Amino acid sequence: MCGIVGYIGTQTASGILLEGLRKLEYRGYDSAGIATVWEGKLHRVRAKGKLFNLQSKLEGEELPGFVGIGHTRWATHGKPEEHNAHPHFDMTGQVAVVQNGIIENYRELREELRQRGYEFVTETDTEVIPNLVAECLQTMRQNGEVDSLYSPLTEAVRRVVQQLEGAFAIVVLAADYADEIVVARQQAPLVLGFGQGEFFCASDVPAILPYTHAVVPLENGEMATLSPLGVEVYTFAGDRLKKHPHRLTSTSLTTEKQGFKHFMLKEIYEQPSVVRTCLESYVNSEWTAASSTNPINLGLPDDLYTDLEQIHIVACGTSWHASLVGKHLLEQLAQVPSQVHYASEFRYALPPLTPNTLLIGVTQSGETADTLSAIHSEKDRRASLSAAYQPRLLGITNRLQSTLTRLVDSVIDTHAGIEIGVAATKTFIAQLMAFYCLSLDLAYRRQTVSPTRLEELLKQLWQLPTQLEALLETQEKRIEELAHEFVETQDFIFLGRGINFPIALEGALKLKEISYIHAEGYPAGEMKHGPIALLDEKVPVVAIAMPGSVYEKVLSNAQEAKARDARLIGVMPPSDPHAAEVFNDLLPVPEVDELLSPLLTVIPLQFLAYHIAARRGLDVDQPRNLAKSVTVE
Repeated sequence: MCGIVGYIGTQTASGILLEGLRKLEYRGYDSAGIATVWEGKLHRVRAKGKLFNLQSKLEGEELPGFVGIGHTRWATHGKPEEHNAHPHFDMTGQVAVVQNGIIENYRELREELRQRGYEFVTETDTEVIPNLVAECLQTMRQNGEVDSLYSPLTEAVRRVVQQLEGAFAIVVLAADYADEIVVARQQAPLVLGFGQGEFFCASDVPAILPYTHAVVPLENGEMATLSPLGVEVYTFAGDRLKKHPHRLTSTSLTTEKQGFKHFMLKEIYEQPSVVRTCLESYVNSEWTAASSTNPINLGLPDDLYTDLEQIHIVACGTSWHASLVGKHLLEQLAQVPSQVHYASEFRYALPPLTPNTLLIGVTQSGETADTLSAIHSEKDRRASLSAAYQPRLLGITNRLQSTLTRLVDSVIDTHAGIEIGVAATKTFIAQLMAFYCLSLDLAYRRQTVSPTRLEELLKQLWQLPTQLEALLETQEKRIEELAHEFVETQDFIFLGRGINFPIALEGALKLKEISYIHAEGYPAGEMKHGPIALLDEKVPVVAIAMPGSVYEKVLSNAQEAKARDARLIGVMPPSDPHAAEVFNDLLPVPEVDELLSPLLTVIPLQFLAYHIAARRGLDVDQPRNLAKSVTVE
């Protein structure tokens, strides 16, 4: 989850590295640091806390050199203190390393190095790497080992990565090899960038977008050497590889706030555009019940659908909530039995093998370690089975240049563009759109929904961007004022039923993530089976009540909460004249088909979380202890 950036070229490295880290700070902001090589010495500046602390130190401390590496940290091993900040040096100060991931066998490696006289000054797992590289370089020099194929630093790193266990991406710099950077990737993302006479590496593309759109993502078990002459890519076994850069498409590469106070608020307002883009990409706007063609075009192969009997979905966090909505849609529209699994649990308790089963991995970044591991597990156990049991793998992601895309058979691109705010908003609604399109595609193919019903759903989907825009314009001020009343609140309850139960979970998660208020989401009908004991006048309850099969049930459940003195907030259409009698506060949303309502009901909950957190003076875009892309288990 840490941010990595490296540069070699003709410009002063420190400014480029700092700007790259600024683009990656959503990946970690416990500490940051930069190291460069100049006149045969390594130079380093590090700072605890957010990036502006490092920037302040750099303003008073020159960091020369045209080659360098930088890092912004999300702490795993060792507290977020300056001495634990990357880059880490070896004991002699000759080798510098930045790392994303976890070295699982670092304790054993550390103890072996200690027995050979090495000393350590941090609590991190990373510090073993520069010491191993330095030791390997020394051994090679002593033995007079020369390899015309690799530079000594490349060979040293190649030998060291074969000793490391775990998921990692590392970038290595050495004082004696000032004209090269060596990088290696194993289960953690790393991309190479190709500029005009300069080269880059980074853990995510935003870091290098100001300088180049020509990139090569490294695969697992690959490493590369960057020098002024170009880039050479190898396997860990030492085999040279031919890689051709491809250009990133500039769908939405903007990472500026554009006048909004926070990225999260900007991204909330981008949601109508995201929905419109998904519709334009995948849905025929002129389709009617009389049409003889499929209204959905996801570009997926037919054999993904053939004789489909079951669907498993693996995801984490917000993507898991989107998947719960997806399960509802796949079962109710397409009539395909579906299960949603926490990706972190899936590989340790694999479900029974069933034939003609589709596994869907949902991850915004395409790099979520738990989700990728779950897919690997399913892929491996089915690889040698008969045709009916062969793995069918589909990814839903916002990043086509990601590990997920290369791991699965097919992908649905959610078209959300880069999301900087750690708390997902527009990527959540984009994942919902992916599931709507997939479910309607399957429903059409399986003929489980009548043409008339399908036409009505599609018409309402095309109206949603305009409804979302109106909702954003009318709701924010109202919710901002309401949020002032909950600054001191310590607990929140969110209720929903049916397809809106996952939205209750998502509303609670958003509030927890950015306001640090304890919040829980429950199926509304389950309140009386225990959680109702939590309620009193200090615990507000948000109930999602949309017209449909469970509307009256939710109102009854809300009444039960109100009878316990809870302040009741309703997310519902304003058309019900009795709503004011039930709820203390209303957050009205347009009335739509119940199946489409999650696309609207989530908006007031995003606003509520945002404004409570902002009113509490918290860092909305970079909440404590969280990072945007979780690339470690």
